[in-house]
Order: sequence, then C-alpha cells, then structure tokens
Amino acid sequence: MELEADTIVAQATPPGVGGIAIVRISGDQTEVIARTLLGSLPEPRTATHRMFRDRAGAKIDAGLALYFPAPASFTGESVLELHGHGGPVVVSLLVDAVVELGARHAEPGEFSKRAFLNDKLDLVQAEAIADLIGSGTAQAARAALRSLSGAFSRAVDALAEQLVKLRMHVESAIDFPEEEIDFLSDAALKKRIEECDAAFRAIQAEAKQGRVLRDGYRVVIVGKPNAGKSSLLNLLSGQDAAIVTEVAGTTRDILREQIDIDGLAVELVDTAGLRNDPDRIEAEGIRRARAALAEADAALWIQDATDQDQAEHRENLPDGIPVTIVHNKIDQSGHAPGLVAGEVFLSAETGAGIDALRRCLRDLAGYENQGEGAFTARRRHIRALQKAADHFATGKKALEETRAGELLAEELRLAHQALGEITGAFSADDLLGKIFSEFCIGK
Repeated sequence: MELEADTIVAQATPPGVGGIAIVRISGDQTEVIARTLLGSLPEPRTATHRMFRDRAGAKIDAGLALYFPAPASFTGESVLELHGHGGPVVVSLLVDAVVELGARHAEPGEFSKRAFLNDKLDLVQAEAIADLIGSGTAQAARAALRSLSGAFSRAVDALAEQLVKLRMHVESAIDFPEEEIDFLSDAALKKRIEECDAAFRAIQAEAKQGRVLRDGYRVVIVGKPNAGKSSLLNLLSGQDAAIVTEVAGTTRDILREQIDIDGLAVELVDTAGLRNDPDRIEAEGIRRARAALAEADAALWIQDATDQDQAEHRENLPDGIPVTIVHNKIDQSGHAPGLVAGEVFLSAETGAGIDALRRCLRDLAGYENQGEGAFTARRRHIRALQKAADHFATGKKALEETRAGELLAEELRLAHQALGEITGAFSADDLLGKIFSEFCIGK
C-alpha cells in the first residue's frame, strides 16, 4: 500500500456537544495551513494559545495549537492539533476552513494507517489503538495498552526469530551434504524444533486469551418457560433488567446485559422460553432465541430443579457450542449449591451457587486473569498463528517421516511469512484497507 502524499484533516474527538473538540491535520501542507490559520507556525510540541481564522481572516474560534514537525509525530508526517470549543458548528467551520486551504477529509483510521506506513508502529500496535478505545473492561483496556506498547509484537518477533535460526540450521545442512548430517540424530536441531514447538503453544494460548479479552464472550440463556431465566439474568447483572412474573412466557424478546467476570466481558442474552404451541407473539420470541443461539459462544440451559422430569429433551440446541445445564430453584428442591459433574445448582432467588456459575462461565471461555501480562489479540491473529503452526507441524512431520530437510526449510519459510501477516511485515493491500476502515474517523 502506497502512502498518500496529500494532507488530511478530521475531528479527533467524538462528535456532539462538549467542552473541548480536537481537529487533527497531517501531511506535507500542514505548515502552510498552520501559518494561514494561526498567523505563524507554533513552537514544536508546545501548547500555544491562538486565534483560529479562515482564509479571509475571519475569526472561527480560539484555543490551543500543538505542532509536531515530521518525523517526530504520531503519523511520521507534520501534524497540527487544534484544541477548540466543542460545538458541532464551530468544529465544522474549522474543518471546512482547513479543507479550503488544501487538505481533504480523512478516511476512517487514516491517521493510524499513515503511522503504520511510516513505520511508527506495526499492524498489531495500530489495531491495539482501536481495541483500547473499544475496551469493555479495565482488564481489556490494560491488555490493549500492552499490545500498543509492543508486547504482542515482541512475542511474535521472538518466535519468528526462532524460526529463522532453525531454518538457517536446516539449510546449512542441506547446502553441505558432504557432512552427512543425520537430521534425526542431530541434538541441536532437535532442541531447536522442541523450542519452536513450545513457543508456538505458548503464544497461541496467550493469543486465545487476548482474543477473549478483546471480543468478550457471548452466552445465551435458554430453557423452558418459567424456569427462571430472567431471574438469573437479573441476578448476574445486578439489576432488574428483565420483567419477572409467575406467568410462563413473560419474555417475548431478546434482552442483553454485559457483566464483568474477573476482567472478562460477558454478554448475557436472555431469550423466550422454548416450548411447543406458543402464541404468535411468543413464537417470534422463540425464533429470535434460536437465532441468538446460532451466534453464541456458549449456552446456559436453565431448568427447574423441582421439575421431576429432568430427562426431558433439550430441543433446538445447535451443535458446536458448549452447553451447561443450570438447575435453578434449589431453594425449593433442597439441593446443595455448587458445580456437580459439570452441571450448576443454584437459586436465582437467594443467590446461592452463583459463584459456581461465574467460575463455570470463566472456564467455558478458557479465560484466566493474567493481570499485567495479558495482551489483546484478534481473530485474524489467531488464524495467522494457526496457519504458521500448521506449516511448522507439516515441516516437522516431513523431517521425522522422510528426513526431508528441504520440505522442512520450505515450511519454515511459509510459517515465518504467516507470522509476518500479524505485524504487517507481509500484508496485502486489501487486508490493510479492511483493518483501518474499521477505525473511527480522526484516529
């Protein structure tokens, strides 16, 4: 992807009314625009109070101006930030004035894209900016900040370096066949392969944790009518989000609440009770419940602990997602609270057993609070890591079964390239365009 040579402008703060709004300008015409808007170029990296004027000299606003000359800026280009009053009309007039002076409106994520193309940050760090902004929990925000600081990139680079050293070892043996090195009996080679194998397992486990931290975990609550699904949603969320009555079929639509379990953002989806022969309105709620199941990471099947027919068929649960059976109303059945043989026993009325359900949800997500050691990861990172791991495994198998050092070397090359897709060392233009298009304007 080639870097655009023009100058861009956008509001860097959220739209709407506020105390302060920031307009950001980046590109080779920044200095020229600054002199017209401000009368002169501000001192670099020094907040200066200035009057903002249009091309004709008319006053637009007054505020602070911050100038960052290239290459010592976020984008690597000359950047000017104008901190003015946060009114939509004022911001619009200021942006229009900058456009009239030769800039154009920035595309979503274009400032971050320019920072990436100017080697100010890699692709993982650029994505971490958006992840930090969209963090659902404090733990997710801390993890995104670690990715932004380069923690994930360093882990990927370290693994790539191990692959390079292993590949050099293999190719040197291939280039000098007179040494008659037996690949299978070479202790140094075996050690390098084992180290790479362990490194792959470690980074994949960390990335899966990071993906859950970033994306959260969606859990759909399903079961028969009047089993206590809405009561359980209210208990977990800590508020009366759903209407609870003794009348079966009260819930007709989808209700969503987000909770924080030890730093993990869990979206709970309460649904209409599943049963045969519902009325027409309830039938639509059941249809939506089944649609929500199709998009879920996991499901909780809630059933009445006082119901004697515990073996009743649990209908319409899709394959491919884990389902945990939750026995509610133990305050009436007399059963002890807790986790028994993978099933949870609790009371949504008294709260007994709710901690066991929280632990169960955390285990379902495969989540462990790693404190300050966590970093965020995306689905594309997981796919790229798996692709690299598959190439490594294929090469390792070829070496063990046929002593094919050439095949191992080629698979190591492909694995190294797959890792490069994560940080942006090897990235197609369409991938970069898709990634940065998901950013907000002005970032």
